Formats: sequence, structure tokens, C-alpha cells
Amino acid sequence: MHVPCLKIVLSKTMGILILVGIVIAPLPQIWKVFWSGSSNGLCLTSIFLDLFAISTHAAFCYTQNFPIGAWGESLFALIQIAVLALFVQYYRGKTIKGIYVLALYCGFIFLLASPLTPVSVVWTLHEWNVLLVIAGRIFQAASNLRQGHTGQLSAFSVFLVFLGSLGCIFSSLQVTGLSLSTQMHVVACCCSAVILAQVLMYWNKCMTNSKKEWQVEKKKAE
Repeated sequence: MHVPCLKIVLSKTMGILILVGIVIAPLPQIWKVFWSGSSNGLCLTSIFLDLFAISTHAAFCYTQNFPIGAWGESLFALIQIAVLALFVQYYRGKTIKGIYVLALYCGFIFLLASPLTPVSVVWTLHEWNVLLVIAGRIFQAASNLRQGHTGQLSAFSVFLVFLGSLGCIFSSLQVTGLSLSTQMHVVACCCSAVILAQVLMYWNKCMTNSKKEWQVEKKKAE
């Protein structure tokens, strides 16, 4: 219960939560979409906003010449979310459009990380990327509410994102105190909590819909 030691333990624990929320969270979602063969319930706008937010962080770290060990998890997460975006387009019958969009996105990232883009612009985008995260989660929550279900949204991924949001709040408190940045992280965490609550609220309905979809696919196969 030594206070300085306790702070170190909490800091390391929250660091792990942030890492889990960034790196591991997209994997269960990708697997669920792939396994079910459906992207029903996933908001493409939310996915692209998340992709843009994490890309600004990766671009900022690259332009500042940070070692890959300091931002490699962002690069890994960026690739996963890009794959998820392509899967969503593929299972909606828009594969070609998805490939074009990702190609344009790769060009945008190259431009963002190149000397052609002023460092001040990259810095500003990095500083305000939490707003992109908040907007993405609001879009996903609104989509869930409008559809009355969460479709193939992975409960495990949503839970990991929520844990990562809690870790971001603790980290921001340690670095900046009760700043605007900390308050935005709190809002992002609340948005994650809303989506998690929706997943739990619509759980039985989603299970019923998944069973119906499986029965339809079985009949088609027969």
C-alpha cells in the first residue's frame, strides 16, 4: 500500500488497458464479421472516423521521428481497422468501392506523413483526434438506436474499447490533470459505455437474428 508504488502499479495497469483497447480490440470484431459472413449493424462512418483518428496519431509519431516501439501498436491497429472497413464493404457487395476508398486513404496517409504537410497541421489533428473518436462512437450508438439492434457488433471488442477508454482517462489525469483533454477522454469513455449498454440491451434480439440468418443460409445451401 506504499502510495508511490501503488501509483506505478496503477499506471502500468492502465497502460496495458490502453494497449489492449488499441491493439487487440479490432481482432474479435474482424473475426466475428468473417465468421458470420455479415457486417450487419456496423456503422461504416464510425469505422472510418476511428481509422482517421488513429492514423493522425501514427502520422504525428512518424513525423516526429519517434522510435517504432513508441507507436507500433497504432500502426498495427490502423491495419486491422482498414481490413475491417474492407470487410464491411465486401459483405455489402461493394468490394470495388471499398478498394478504391482504401487506395485513396493510403494516398491521404502518405501525404499526411510527408514533408508536404506542415507539422502544425499534423500536430493539430493529433491533438484533436479524440473528437474524431467521440464522433465515431456517437455515429455507432445512433446507428444501433435507429436499427434497434447491434447486429454483428462484437461485445468483446466493445468491452475492450471501454477498458482502453478508462486507461486513457487515468493516463490523461496523470499527465495533464483535469484538463480539456481529460474531459474529452471522459466523454469518449461515456460514449463507449453507451455502446456497451446497447450491446447488452439488444443481446437476446441479436442472438435471435443471428439464428434466423443461419437458418436462412442453411436452407439456401440445401
